[in-house]
Amino acid sequence: MSEKRTARDTGFWWANAGLWSGYLGWSLGMGIAYLGNWSGGTLIYVMVALGLFAGSALIRALALRHAWLQRDLLGLTWRMTLAVVIVAAAIQLATAAVLLPAVAWDWVKLPGQRALYSPIDTFNYWLRTAIVLGVWCALWTGRRALQRARHSEMAQLRAEAQRATLEHQALRARLNPHFVFNALNNLRALINEDPARARDMVTHLSSTLRHALVHTDGGWVTLAEEWRVVQDYLAVESIHYEDRLRVHTDIEPAALSARLPPMALQLLVENAIKHGIAVHPGGGELHLRAYLEGGRLRVEVDNPAAHDAGSEGHGIGLAYLRAQIGIDAVPSPSGRGTFLLERQGERMLARLEVQQ
Repeated sequence: MSEKRTARDTGFWWANAGLWSGYLGWSLGMGIAYLGNWSGGTLIYVMVALGLFAGSALIRALALRHAWLQRDLLGLTWRMTLAVVIVAAAIQLATAAVLLPAVAWDWVKLPGQRALYSPIDTFNYWLRTAIVLGVWCALWTGRRALQRARHSEMAQLRAEAQRATLEHQALRARLNPHFVFNALNNLRALINEDPARARDMVTHLSSTLRHALVHTDGGWVTLAEEWRVVQDYLAVESIHYEDRLRVHTDIEPAALSARLPPMALQLLVENAIKHGIAVHPGGGELHLRAYLEGGRLRVEVDNPAAHDAGSEGHGIGLAYLRAQIGIDAVPSPSGRGTFLLERQGERMLARLEVQQ
């Protein structure tokens, strides 16, 4: 049991004890004021207060253990009502089991030295106890519901803040000074050597940077849109790496209309170049494959694996991708896809699957 849960349970017991102690004091005061100071009455009030203390704790334990609060309103209501009916009856039975022998043996005093347990009196005792216990259940359930709503809202706010942070970090990664400086240096060399190619590079570079700046403005995009941006990015990188970067693609035409998070494909390709092609003196081949299967878009990018196991690319970009799609490295029923990054011999495979 965690320290937080232990502290919460301890707080409940103290609060519950204080509540029913206050109820006992009020009951004693009202009983003495209207009926006089009879020891039998005191015994009744003490037994009922103790029963309410134990019964409320029992109902709480059952509700938490069997997740009553996670059910719909009808399911929660009938369970709470049944618990109140049974517990209130048990409290009155326990009270009668102690009171009747005590009166019979003159251990306590009551008016006329007899306890009134006609059917109407018994029903009234049970009803008063059930009403008090029902009010407690309603207040406790309402408080727990408010706590769950507040925690859910806080969790959502934390998730949104984390996502915003990842988006900001991913955007900074897209505008990596090394990428921009390399592109500008290559562009300067091309201006004199091949002006036409330099103009093309400016077009590709501007498209890449524009996409990086506006990628968070909309929702998910089609694979065709992503592929156009990746082609601009690869055109810029091919000037820097020249023959070291060899790209092979296999994209099914039907997959081009599938949707995925913005920048998803670019993140996979960038990761493959940064942690695969760039760390090998001779570069290597980058394979990109996309196809539809069973209502899911599958995108696979593989590249030469880095010799250093610590540079396999589990960085900001891929963390952002996981946050965008709502998944981790394993399938998630609450997310819209899966993502896997694994070493296969001398190559590294990144596989993204997105539910359509």
